[in-house]
Amino acid sequence: MKHLVRLNKRLHVRFRNKVQAHENDGCLFLEGELDSWDGIVEAGNLAVHARKTETRRFLRDLQKATGPHTGGVVNNIRYSGEEQREMRVSSLRDNAIDGLKPDVLVIGGGISGSTILRELSRRKLDILLVEKEHDLAMHASSRNDGMVHPGLDLRKGSWKYRYNRKGNALYDKLCEELNVDFNRSGQFLCFSNPLIIPGLYLSLAYWKWVGVPARVVLKKELHRLEPGLKETITAALYFPSAGVVCPYNLTIACGENAVQNGARISLDTAVLGMETGGGQIAAVKTNRGTVYPKIVINAAGVFADEIAAMAGDRFYSIHPRKGSNAILDKKFTQALANTIVAKLGTSSKKAHTKGGGVISTVHRNILIGPDAVETPERENFAVTRESIETTIHKFTATCARLNTGQLITFFTGVRAPVYEEDFIVCKGRRCANLIHAAGIQSPGLTAAPGIAVDVAAWAAEMLEAAGHTAPPSDFNPIRERIPHIAAMSDEERAAMIKQNADYGIILCRCEEVSKGEIIDSLRRPVPCDTVDGVKRRVRPGMGRCQGGFCGPLVLQLIAEEKGAPLEAVGKSGGDSRVLYGPTKGNV
Repeated sequence: MKHLVRLNKRLHVRFRNKVQAHENDGCLFLEGELDSWDGIVEAGNLAVHARKTETRRFLRDLQKATGPHTGGVVNNIRYSGEEQREMRVSSLRDNAIDGLKPDVLVIGGGISGSTILRELSRRKLDILLVEKEHDLAMHASSRNDGMVHPGLDLRKGSWKYRYNRKGNALYDKLCEELNVDFNRSGQFLCFSNPLIIPGLYLSLAYWKWVGVPARVVLKKELHRLEPGLKETITAALYFPSAGVVCPYNLTIACGENAVQNGARISLDTAVLGMETGGGQIAAVKTNRGTVYPKIVINAAGVFADEIAAMAGDRFYSIHPRKGSNAILDKKFTQALANTIVAKLGTSSKKAHTKGGGVISTVHRNILIGPDAVETPERENFAVTRESIETTIHKFTATCARLNTGQLITFFTGVRAPVYEEDFIVCKGRRCANLIHAAGIQSPGLTAAPGIAVDVAAWAAEMLEAAGHTAPPSDFNPIRERIPHIAAMSDEERAAMIKQNADYGIILCRCEEVSKGEIIDSLRRPVPCDTVDGVKRRVRPGMGRCQGGFCGPLVLQLIAEEKGAPLEAVGKSGGDSRVLYGPTKGNV
């Protein structure tokens, strides 16, 4: 208990007796009230640092069969700095899923939930995924840089390290099966000081030890491969296992393939409460009815700790962290980067970010970012001028031609870290029919396929231990993609248009998206009926004009396909509106 005494002394000095710590059932709880969110996060970090031994044991024991023997830091400090918004919930109220008794209920439709759902569909099970938003991949899974990490700054032995390696190795096969674009482009970590070159060669032994393939690239070859780099960069470490994927395309593809294999997805469905008893979840209450699952998988992102609390199994805390990215016009791609480039020093350990980079995406745009800013708001997607200017300035150290005149759009995501800065992937600690996939921040996109394999296996084991069989299904791993007319040869394009004339009508000129592609996106296994939903699937509005020309045409197509008035078509679901009514009578 010496660590607890020392921690309380530090908290007393730092926060003038406004914060106290106590331990219960292996968890360390922080109590009190502060008007500074940064102060609350600092208190959580102090707690983790003060109990290093317990934290190591907690992370080490996460995947033991009985759940972890120790708990993490649970930060209950009240924030009085500003009024907090409640979780956004759809206004929809019905009984669409009321009374269902799925074998497995997955909470959360991000990359973690969708890959888990697909992996579960390999077995003959009744599987249901609930997502509170109107579509899959609406939060962090559509608001990140799409990088498949090689694992450069992950502590060997951590769960991030383990699942990053496992997930990275699965990406080629996964994306091939789902017909999702994936480019294993590699990553350059650049250096300007020529005196460091001997050290780079010595470092190769370290990279071999941690299992990350690497080689040294000197200036002449480096600038031939990446002509957009600053002339002052003299060498780089090249990591060939890095790559890029479209994160929302992959998330949606996993969901579609799972549905094709018998899984169910209920959108606009928020978990509002649970009934528990005997150390188990008996019922899960939503705005669309109450369900009675045998197993619950918590993949709720920034709300994972709140789901854990509903189940009586909260032993960690999420503290949201914003990250902003910027997208540049395609015409600057060759001038800036062909792969993923970053410079040593752009990563901030203090901010717990990998530092991002200048990334050539699978769609041949340039993406730069992200930064890392702690925030009390779990759904604060606002982009600040300061974040974008900081990001641009940071990466001019790598690419001299980078400037704000090349920007076409920017976006912010909210990560879901725990104070231990590792993944929480384990069976429930106090709840026997719960599995956590929480704290999934970067490199969560890379790790997700590996996490899904383990979580699905645990769910099957738990069901079979309870007397419920989970035999293999007639799983079909192949998911056909929507044809993209611009990527076809002249012969393929002519044949496609002959088969379906709508593919010969280009509605989005920036991204060369046809009418046929847009209509097909509205007829997929995962429902799509919004402007942004179509945008995520086939990219109208992703180009230079950002939907200024094609937006009205997409809106009209959705209305026609769904048999709805124009005013009923939303931008992104929920209460989002594009039109409110005619302005010139019946014209």
